[in-house]
Amino acid sequence: LATVDYATGEIVWQEDVQYTAETFLSFLQKVVAHYPKGKIVIVLDNARIHHAQLLQPFLEEMKGRLVLVFLPPYSPKLNLVEGLWKWLKSDVINNVFYHTVVEIRNNVQQFMDEIMKSPLSIIDRLCIRL
Repeated sequence: LATVDYATGEIVWQEDVQYTAETFLSFLQKVVAHYPKGKIVIVLDNARIHHAQLLQPFLEEMKGRLVLVFLPPYSPKLNLVEGLWKWLKSDVINNVFYHTVVEIRNNVQQFMDEIMKSPLSIIDRLCIRL
């Protein structure tokens, strides 16, 4: 799970073993904590976890501060974070054999740590098409 701030190049992300409504809720809480002031708009696909009833109390509590915008089906090019996943796969996953899941996770963490050092490169790579 991740968000890309198109204005600053900042990324907030969270890796989990599986992605459920509970993990998505914890991710939303992490995003809200990361941006303590102002309105937050998150662009999402229509995955089931993004519409779960479990989210409703939190979304009601954040009403006016956190807005979820759902894209039409089959429109990943409209979502900046899809570009991040493509970049990650290209640099870390594609054509590489990992012996363990831990090895994959370590390389993903290293990739994210590295790109987050340069928010301008994130903007250039992901946001320039806006």
